[in-house]
Amino acid sequence: MNDVSLSRDGKVLVWDLPVRVFHWLLAASFAGAWLTAEHERWRLLHITFGCTVLALAVLRLAWGLFGSRHARFAAFVRGPGEALRYLGGLLRGQPQHYVGHNPAGAIAIVALLALAVTAATTGLATWMLGDAWEDVHEVLANVMLALVGVHVAAVVVSGWLHRENLVAAMFSGRKRGAPIDGIARPWRGLAVLLLAAVLGFWAWQLSHPSSGLGAIAAAQGGHTDGAADDD
Repeated sequence: MNDVSLSRDGKVLVWDLPVRVFHWLLAASFAGAWLTAEHERWRLLHITFGCTVLALAVLRLAWGLFGSRHARFAAFVRGPGEALRYLGGLLRGQPQHYVGHNPAGAIAIVALLALAVTAATTGLATWMLGDAWEDVHEVLANVMLALVGVHVAAVVVSGWLHRENLVAAMFSGRKRGAPIDGIARPWRGLAVLLLAAVLGFWAWQLSHPSSGLGAIAAAQGGHTDGAADDD
């Protein structure tokens, strides 16, 4: 077994680097999309962040099928019954410890990915096809924001009860566990490629505002202005 998975101070490598890069990029992209949603001058940024959310969610779905051990859905999606038992233990102050995602967290993750895909897709439909999908897009974005809040609160509570810093684990990739629970490799090259692709996409969009997504944003902005003039 590769030495990256050996126990260090009782901790092993659980989250590969692509999972960690995805997590923080998705958090940053969703926050950016939310903060720029109501500002016409930041329309291009909003669309850019929304497209990033969609691409990241699709890639995470693929990694959930073919990725490392604890990244695969088959390893942590256990069904509602297991999630209820975990929540019961959490309420009693005696939650069962999982090396990877716990059953309740797994449901939240799947729901967040589904919302990311649908919210971003309806957002693109709004920009490209008009306002027919705007209300649906806003509702989905608000539901996603609420679920993010629940997720963050659950991470804090669960981490406190387990006496484990789950936020730090999503940076280091390491959690408490036996050597056999660890993964053999961090997949650094793939993580670097993912980060470079996203940062490159952002840089290209900002440096070429009149092409690509910028052209869509400008066209939609012109359509909106024209409608206002007609009124």
